[in-house]
Amino acid sequence: MSASQARTGQSRFAELGLGARLIAQGALTWFFAKRGEPVARLLHAPWRDDPYPIYRELRDRGPLVRSKLGALVATTHQLCDEVLRDRRFGVRTSDGSYGDPTAAAVELQLSLLELDPPDHSRLRKLAAPAFRPRRLETYRERIELIADELLDRVAERGEFDLVRDFAGPLPIRVICELLGLPPLDAERLAHHGRVLAGALDGVRSTRHLRQMRESFAELDAMFERLIEQRRADPGEDVVSDLVAALDEDKLTGAELVQLCDLLLVAGFETTVNLIGNGTLALLRNPDQWARLRAEPDLAPAVVEETLRWDPPVQMTMRIAHEPLELAGRRLAADTPVLALLAAAGRDPAAHPDPDRFDLDRPDRADHLAFSSGVHYCLGAPLARLEAEVAFRALATRLPHLRRAGAATRRPTSIIHGLAALPVATNRTLSPT
Repeated sequence: MSASQARTGQSRFAELGLGARLIAQGALTWFFAKRGEPVARLLHAPWRDDPYPIYRELRDRGPLVRSKLGALVATTHQLCDEVLRDRRFGVRTSDGSYGDPTAAAVELQLSLLELDPPDHSRLRKLAAPAFRPRRLETYRERIELIADELLDRVAERGEFDLVRDFAGPLPIRVICELLGLPPLDAERLAHHGRVLAGALDGVRSTRHLRQMRESFAELDAMFERLIEQRRADPGEDVVSDLVAALDEDKLTGAELVQLCDLLLVAGFETTVNLIGNGTLALLRNPDQWARLRAEPDLAPAVVEETLRWDPPVQMTMRIAHEPLELAGRRLAADTPVLALLAAAGRDPAAHPDPDRFDLDRPDRADHLAFSSGVHYCLGAPLARLEAEVAFRALATRLPHLRRAGAATRRPTSIIHGLAALPVATNRTLSPT
C-alpha cells in the first residue's frame, strides 16, 4: 500500500458532516472576533494581517491567558520558552492521539511535526546530518548562483512580484537540489506549499480537504518514484541517505515518504515567508534598508531581526501529557496551550523597544521563531543561509529596490507571510 493510500479516507457523508462543523466553527470564532475577543481575531482578517497589537493586548493580560474560546495562551518569551522546552508537553495527547479526529493533523501526518518522542527522535536523527550548518555551507555558492540567476530574469522588467519571482523560486530550487529532485514546476510546488502549510490552521473547507489529498497524492507518487530510483542508483543527496536507512530497517516506507514530504514543503515554506517579510520590513524602514545597502555583511542581522520582528511561524500548540502547574495555574493532562512565538518576539521583557526593526539589536538570535526544545526547526540552518544570501543579493544587485504597490498577506494565521509584494527597481543590475 502506498503512503497516499494509507492516509485517512472519509465517505461523502462524513465529508458533508465535516463541512457543517467547519461552518459552525467559523461562525463561532467570527462572532467572538467581532466582539473583540483577541484570540478569535487572530483567526480572521483583517486583524490577523497585523496581529501585533493583539499580541500586546494579550501580554498585558498576563503570561498565561484563558481565551473565551477555551484556549490557554502563553504570551511571553519566558513562558513560551518554558512550554516548548518542558518534556511534559507534546504535540499529541497523552495517549498518542490527535485529540480532534477531524483536525488537519490527521490528514497532514507530516512526520516530525506531528510526532512526539521516541518516534520523533528516531526520525529526526536520520534527517539531521543533512541540515548541519557545516554541510549546508557547501551549498552557499550554488544558492548565490541561483539568486543571481533569478535577479537577472527580473531586472529587465523593472517591476516584478518579489514573492512569485524571487522569494518563492529560490528556496524551492535549493530544496529540490538538496533532495535530489529534478527541476520541477516552481508554481506547482508553491501551490502544494500553500495548501499544506495553510492546513496548519486546520481544514478550512471540504474543498481544502480535497486539495490536501490531491497535493499529498502528487507528492507521495513523486517521492515513491524517486526512492526507487535512489535504491537502484544512489547519489549524494538527502533522499539517498534516507533510502540507506530504509534498507537498514531504521524507518518504514510510509515514514520515509512522509519525511520527504515534510522536508520538501517545510524546506521552502518558511524561507519564502522569511524573505518576503524581511524585504517588506526593510522597505518600510528605509534607514535600515540604507544600512544594509551600505553594509551587505549585515544580511545575517536582517535574518535574525526579521525572525524576531515578523516571523513566518506565529504560534504553535503543545499538549500537557500529565497534570502540572504552569504560571500558577493547575493544568489537567491533555490540556492544550497555544504558545505565541511572535508575541514572544515582541515581549519588552526580552527585547527592549520591541516594535522597532533594528539591525543593531544585541542578542539578535534570542528569539523563538524556530521554536525550542525537541521540536526546534530542523531546517533552521538552511532557512538562515538562504535568507542571508537573498538579502545580500537584493542589497548589492538591486540597491534601488522600492515598493510598487500594496503587499498582500496570505489568508492564514499560523503561517504569516506575503502572497504578493510588488516592487520596482532600475532596469540595470549592479554587477555580482
